[in-house]
Amino acid sequence: MNITFAKPSYPPTGAYVVLAWEETSANRAVEALNRKTRGTLKRAMTSENFTGKNGTTLTLLAPTGLRAERIILIGAGKIKDFDVREAQSAGGRILSKLNSLGIKQAAVNVEFVSQTALNAADCGAHIAFGASLASYRFGLYKVKKALTNQVVVRKLAIMGSEPSKMRSRYKPLSAVANGVFFTRDLVSEPANVLFPNELATRAQALSDDGVKVEVLGPSKMKQLGMGALLGVAQGSVQEPRLVVMRWDGAEKDAEQRPLAFVGKGVTFDTGGISIKPSAGMGDMKWDMGGAGVVIGLMRALAQRKAKVNAVGVVGLVENMPSGNAQRPGDIVTSMSGQTIEVLNTDAEGRLVLADAIWYTQKRFKPRLTVDLATLTGAIIVSLGHERAGLFSNNDALTNELVEAGNWVDEKVWPMPMDDEYDKDMDSDIADVQNIGSGRGAGSVTAAKFIERFVDTTPWAHLDIAGVTWSKKSKKLVPRGGTGFGVRLLNRLVANHYETK
Repeated sequence: MNITFAKPSYPPTGAYVVLAWEETSANRAVEALNRKTRGTLKRAMTSENFTGKNGTTLTLLAPTGLRAERIILIGAGKIKDFDVREAQSAGGRILSKLNSLGIKQAAVNVEFVSQTALNAADCGAHIAFGASLASYRFGLYKVKKALTNQVVVRKLAIMGSEPSKMRSRYKPLSAVANGVFFTRDLVSEPANVLFPNELATRAQALSDDGVKVEVLGPSKMKQLGMGALLGVAQGSVQEPRLVVMRWDGAEKDAEQRPLAFVGKGVTFDTGGISIKPSAGMGDMKWDMGGAGVVIGLMRALAQRKAKVNAVGVVGLVENMPSGNAQRPGDIVTSMSGQTIEVLNTDAEGRLVLADAIWYTQKRFKPRLTVDLATLTGAIIVSLGHERAGLFSNNDALTNELVEAGNWVDEKVWPMPMDDEYDKDMDSDIADVQNIGSGRGAGSVTAAKFIERFVDTTPWAHLDIAGVTWSKKSKKLVPRGGTGFGVRLLNRLVANHYETK
């Protein structure tokens, strides 16, 4: 979909879209359009009882005097409530409405929004951003038949008095959308295409954005002592990879230590010898969702030229059963030197993170570390598919992540990290075991396992198992890979860690 910005005019074809407010005194764009249609618009609003309530729409055929085919009013609710999030939501609703009507071209007038908390330039940029996010579809393998939910909109013009300002405000948002789309693409790929080496190759494409990318193979990881990560990978014919991505965008006189983002990248998870049930196993192609978010985030930061130093590290493995696979009861030695008793080979993501996080901390000494992983089914039992689980050793970082998540509607929920849970990870014959002793608090004990490989710097773990894939479409998220986490972490960086 091609998004452009222009001065207000009545479009020669397609649809003409206008925001409508509940406060009639604020509807200057509606009044202007009503005069243009000689009262037709107001009569239609009255007959359909359309009041501008948030979430409502009104569609009518364009009357004589307008060359556009349709007029669409988008209910924007009360002016005082219309903020960045509402503007993005409106963009998503506009895209959805146009798509449902089969309209290929449309223009959205944002000229009269000065009474809102947003100026017209920001409003236009965020409406465009919302429409862009909602337009994503993964159709790479749909060869004989088109996607049933494909987007038919080809051109969307956002019109306001200062198009250059809207274009300028949209540019960094477009970079974030590119990062989200990259993540959604990676998560959507089938596991017979996206092996660890292929995922590493795709991450190397970030070098085009100015990101420095290194790829470590099994020999280097063995040399570093990454026995936990390598133990997971040993059952597969596909070799593991560790990808290191660096974006150095901070001002020279700013804090030089980077922010670190670490992702679990299990490109397919059978469970290993502790094999999963066959039902639903196909979903495990997106068990690399944490790695996908880190890669997409690094693209977003680089493309919008974020003034921050950041490092992204992803551990990429395939967890398969074979004659060479890791067995329940095996003991491996992690890069930290701690020994791990592997009681369940399906609790593999935490083993990957143990070495990836330790490597990141020792090499880069980051200001903070955030890891992301589709780690446990237990977090879905706790929080469903609405929020990610947040585990942290630092209250300030917890608050920053909650704030950022609420802002972009990628919400997180702080979970307990009491010392009592930690005792459940003690092994009789090794330093730590990779699962708790019972069925309770599975997401918490997993986080406590990871914490044993974290130093004293601020750290947060996001369990995104319930939010990485969606079986239904939402306002800005089509069905499928969500990209959850890219906008959240980009907001965290922009709010608190970027030099101004």
